[in-house]
Amino acid sequence: MNLNEQIIEYTKTIRLPEIRKIYKVKAEEAVEANCSYEEYLNQLLESEHYRRLENRKLSRIRSANFPNKKYLEDLNIDFLPEDGRKKLKILKNLDFIRTGQNVILAGNPGTGKTHLAIALGIKACMEDFKVLFTTIPTLITQLKEAQSQGSLRRMELRFEKYDLVICDELGYISFDKEGSELLFTNLSLRAGKKSTIITTNLSFERWQEIFKDPVLTAAMVDRLTHKAYIINMSGDSYRLKETNEWLKKVD
Repeated sequence: MNLNEQIIEYTKTIRLPEIRKIYKVKAEEAVEANCSYEEYLNQLLESEHYRRLENRKLSRIRSANFPNKKYLEDLNIDFLPEDGRKKLKILKNLDFIRTGQNVILAGNPGTGKTHLAIALGIKACMEDFKVLFTTIPTLITQLKEAQSQGSLRRMELRFEKYDLVICDELGYISFDKEGSELLFTNLSLRAGKKSTIITTNLSFERWQEIFKDPVLTAAMVDRLTHKAYIINMSGDSYRLKETNEWLKKVD
């Protein structure tokens, strides 16, 4: 086995794919630039380090389970409702995640709530936060299944550890007492410690239509809104504005 084959074998064994890809080119560059051995080694390790960081970000985005990829850069700020435009300036630095604050995006359908939530979630992944995206109906189904299988506590512990959980579509489907209590318990576990983004098409006074129990509803609102950013996303349809802009371009 010659030297190059040995280097390739070692990088495979100790999992250094970026170094395997670039070590020859970097060696030639180092000779031309008269670099020291230490400088050459540093360049290799630096490239491997940054490749791993990028891979970890992509892995976090994949494991977050976003339904699609929406980025803040793709968001047409002018199409958002006024309160959404104002609060986005504060939210996009992600300090709300660092301080464990919640975000409630409330308003009529089509105004950009889910797009905004996903975009913040993807940015959080890129800054190395652990994120989960789910819909409220899906989450309740998973909680019920975990309870029936005796694995609820394991799911609760996992749910608690996410830096940010995005719960989409509160208000589209009502649920029974068991579902309401399970949701309340799991969201309460995160309250004051980890961040949750809720998107809803209902104002707070209408949440009782979903939870049925007025006492549970009041407790849920109290837990979720404590020190939270509450954003009024009522307005004209963001999707309709996007469609109209697209039609202008192809007309």
